[in-house]
Amino acid sequence: MSDFPRHWLDFCGADLKDALAQAEARVAAVETSEIIYPPRALRYRALAMRPDAVAVVILGQDPYHGEDACHGSLLPQAMGLSFSVPEGMRAPPSLKNIARELESDLGARLESGDLSHWAAQGVLLLNTGLTVRQGEAGSHKKFGWHAVTDHIIAALGASELPRVFILWGAHAQAKRALIGAQHCVIESVHPSPLSAHRGFFGSRPFSRANEFLKTQGRKEIQW
Repeated sequence: MSDFPRHWLDFCGADLKDALAQAEARVAAVETSEIIYPPRALRYRALAMRPDAVAVVILGQDPYHGEDACHGSLLPQAMGLSFSVPEGMRAPPSLKNIARELESDLGARLESGDLSHWAAQGVLLLNTGLTVRQGEAGSHKKFGWHAVTDHIIAALGASELPRVFILWGAHAQAKRALIGAQHCVIESVHPSPLSAHRGFFGSRPFSRANEFLKTQGRKEIQW
């Protein structure tokens, strides 16, 4: 039985249900022979919030496919939230650059690589692919997850409730057509060390997101 949150199925409609069934069937076919990240219990963690609670969407690509030390143990980096790693684990390079830009933008510091406190405030940290094989980036890109997450993005993008969509890099920016004009779209290059110096640093996504939320009478995010 699927662990996918019912409130998102209701919000997105039957097309999402069909796409989800196909993606989950592809994963089920390899679960006994592969180590898959994030662990099943965390696969839909980003979607724990209800759709009407979403204030900001930050799109990632695939879950992290590796492990790292955390409180003396080797654990998966992927925890079901884009860019986030478990409390006590060192931040990957892109997350380090996100933290650097946050401090430059708002003077705020990330005390941990765990971004759960963002999610708790309505920041949807959504990867467009929801599973990956251990040690192999992009290994589940043909499993149909992008159809699932496209339905989610499109439903949010069609909603009249104004939101902020933060699109870092070409992969995320390819979803721009799914987002209506009533929303604030903040785009820049990806925070990866390969591109961050070409426009991510200095892009001020966090203060810009809060400025928009404030104009809409919505609560600002405590980044």
